[in-house]
Amino acid sequence: MITETFSSGTRTLRYTRQGAGPPIILIHGLSGSGRWWRFNAPALAASHEVLTLELLGGVGVQEAARLIGAWMEQLDLPPCAVLGHSMGGQIALYVAAASPQRVSRLILACASGLLHAAWWKVALNLPRAGFSGRPRFMPVVLRDSLRTGLPNLYRSARDLLRDDVEALLPTIQVPTLVIWGSRDPLVPPHLGQLLAQRLPNARYTEIAHAGHVVMVDQPAAFNRAVIGFLAQPLAGET
Repeated sequence: MITETFSSGTRTLRYTRQGAGPPIILIHGLSGSGRWWRFNAPALAASHEVLTLELLGGVGVQEAARLIGAWMEQLDLPPCAVLGHSMGGQIALYVAAASPQRVSRLILACASGLLHAAWWKVALNLPRAGFSGRPRFMPVVLRDSLRTGLPNLYRSARDLLRDDVEALLPTIQVPTLVIWGSRDPLVPPHLGQLLAQRLPNARYTEIAHAGHVVMVDQPAAFNRAVIGFLAQPLAGET
């Protein structure tokens, strides 16, 4: 698996590619990294080409979406499924709205976007949200948070909370899976249900015994739901 980088302006992303088949892009959340998909990427790569992104520095939501759009254009990718977690889901909404011809499906995992809270409340909840059912994953959370740095965390958290996706949602027509952890303490499940209701072509599924990092807490159930959604034919396919 080869790691490559892409830069546009002053911003850079890092990405890996593995597997073969229809492409799926994985976008991590606030203070995350490609390591957050360690229990999911291999399963997805059995039937898809998996492009795992790492956004470097304290990049804002819309800024990250523009960077990813430029990267997709540079690689001339065919229509991709886009899977975003938390802030990555909020970014994915903008990618789909700006480049509908390049996005075939959306998967929004515990996505921010409808979360309206003071940034310091979100910051206080981050450690609890990051503590998953897998204690061995906690060092990854801590390392990634330290790598991101407090100033970048503050800027990104403030940006995602100020960003309002409400007007964007009715414009996104691609088939969308909204997937949530039933015990998410950071972005409560009722916001996932509301998100699915406001997207024209979305369905909601909830994973039991999972928190905010749903793909780590219950990876088998998460992978089944995502792979099942990806296997469903799109309109016009047989």
